[in-house]
Parts: sequence; structure tokens; C-alpha cells
Amino acid sequence: MVHSLLEKQPWIFSARFDLGFILAPALAVTLAALAWSLSGATVGETPPWVWLILVVGVDVAHVYSTLFRTYLDRAELSARPWLYGLTPLLAWLGGCLLYWCGSLVFWRVLAYAAVFHFVRQQYGFMMIYARREHGLPLLFRRIDKAAIYGATIYPLIYWHCHQRQFSWFVEGDFVRLDLPLLATLAGIAYGTILVAYVLKEAALLRRGTGFNLPRNLLLVGTATSWFIGIVLFDNDLVFTGTNIIAHGIPYIALIWGYGRNQTWLQRGRSSFMAPWIAHLFTWQAVPVYIAALFGLAYLEEGLWDGFVWREHGGLFGVFAILPSLGSSAALIWLAPLLALPQATHYILDAFIWRMQTKDTNWKRVLFAQEPGRS
Repeated sequence: MVHSLLEKQPWIFSARFDLGFILAPALAVTLAALAWSLSGATVGETPPWVWLILVVGVDVAHVYSTLFRTYLDRAELSARPWLYGLTPLLAWLGGCLLYWCGSLVFWRVLAYAAVFHFVRQQYGFMMIYARREHGLPLLFRRIDKAAIYGATIYPLIYWHCHQRQFSWFVEGDFVRLDLPLLATLAGIAYGTILVAYVLKEAALLRRGTGFNLPRNLLLVGTATSWFIGIVLFDNDLVFTGTNIIAHGIPYIALIWGYGRNQTWLQRGRSSFMAPWIAHLFTWQAVPVYIAALFGLAYLEEGLWDGFVWREHGGLFGVFAILPSLGSSAALIWLAPLLALPQATHYILDAFIWRMQTKDTNWKRVLFAQEPGRS
């Protein structure tokens, strides 16, 4: 019975893959945060090794995974050369202008761009898992959208209205609103949306439509990880863990699964820039795939630490030879340059996964069904 239920679900790749790498991370980190709280354990600053795993190994690394979907794919580059050529240049020039206006202006805009990207990723996964739900009332689809947006936006509103002990990038990057009533009203609206969502799911079951397991697990994981990481706990480590793991691991897995499908569909006629890239998308090469992403992320963070932050010398000792620029005028062009992978990732991600466009190549690749795939 369970096997039959799982087979009928609208998985992206497979039940095992989606449950393990796309849906489980948010749920697992939420349970870990709750267990940590119930144990009575206390943590001051985030331990360096935890920071290395979470920030470098997951958060920054997931940015570089986009390379396999864009700049390392010859066919993708030739299809949209202007997008891939102009985006980094315009992002860097825009970043220089923002930093010239003030470092906080730069970090604030980058923080809100990141937030938008994080929110839209959850919405994108929600729409992917709802792709087979045809012929339903428009109201039902609107409730789904309101629920996934509410799961992310309500905690963000609460954060803006209540002082937190953590920041997105730097202290003060979010605008502070002394409006606790706004957070209360947003909470009431969010609660109402969740009630409507439950009633909608009950209506679907009565219709005999069935239960969309991945869509519901995605909503539960998003709602719990964002609420616990931002609202329930006021702790930098909990926020960092719930925020990064719930976002970064599914994205890294999505890119790997996409690359695996693409390699299978092309059957030796790889469109990647180098033939060896296609070999990364096998189970045996997963450690190499992860190591490549980690290496790029480590290099970026090492440059940040050497030139700017000087906060993790024990992790980036080799970069200590770099000149510390501090608040130097050189940061007007250097900070946007170092942030360019992130900024480019945020912009391109808004284009490469567009659901509204029908019969796009990425959908054909992403939803390809390889026989015997697990």
C-alpha cells in the first residue's frame, strides 16, 4: 500500500531521491533544532567547524552548483548568450554603485535579493510538485501559493518587527520596523491561510483526488524550518542551520539530479564544456561533485576573510598573506566582485527555472524518467 502511494506521487526524480535530498533536509534540521532545545544545551558563538560546514560547504557551495546548469553547459550558453554575458557585468557595476552609496546600502540590497531568492525557491518547488494537479478550482491553487508564501513571509515580517540576535549578512542589513502589531496581524493572516489550506486538502480527499505527499511535505518543512529558525528561537546557530540546510542542500541535489538526467538523455553527446563534467553526475562521483563545490566556496570565503573580514584565520590561514582592506575605498569595486557569484546566482535563478514557459528544455530534462532510476 505504501509502495503504491509513493509510486503515484509527482516526484521530481524518484521517491527515494526527493525524500532524502529535497524534502528531508528542512524537516531533519527542524527536528534537530527542537531536540537541541529540549536537551537544554546552550551554544554561544557558532563553532568554526560548524560554520565551515554550513556556510562554506552548503550555503556558498550551492551558489556554485548553478555553474553546471548555466556557464558549463554549452547548449544553454548558446541559447541565451546575452543573459549569461551581461548578467555578471551589470551585477558587478550595480554592486559598485551601491557600495559607493554606502556599504550598508550594498549589503541591504544584497540581503533582500537573497531573501527573494530563498522565498522563490520554496514557491518554485511547490509549483513543481503541484504540476500534475489539473482541473482544480483556481481558488485551490491560490491557497497553495498563499500558504508557501506565508510560510516564508510571515517569519520575515516578524523578524523586521522584533529584534533578533542574528543577521542575514551583516548587522543592520534588514530594515528595523517598530511595529509589533504588524507582526501580530501577519500571524493572524498566516494562521487563517493555513486553516484554509487544511480545508482545501480535506476537500481534495473528499473529491478522491488523492494526497500530494511531496507538496505537503515541502510546505510542512518550509513552515517549520522558517518558523523555528526565525520566530521560535532567537539564536544565530539555529537560524543559520535551519536557513542554510533547508535551502542549500535541496538546490545542490536539484542541480545534480538535473545533470544526471541531462547526461542520460544526451547519451554520450554531452553539451557540457568538458566531457569529464558529465561523469560527475553518477553516484560514484558524488564526493567529487561535492568536493568541487566546496573547493570553489572555500576559495571565495578565503578571499573574503583575507581581504575583508579577518574573522576565521584558523580556517583560512593561507589567505592571511592578503592585504586587509578594512574600510578601504578599494572595497567599492572589490566587495561587489567577491559577491558576484552570489549576485549572479540570484539573478540567473529567476530565469533558468521559469514555470510559466511551456515546453522548455529544462522541464524535459528535469522530469525525464530514466528506467530503473532510484
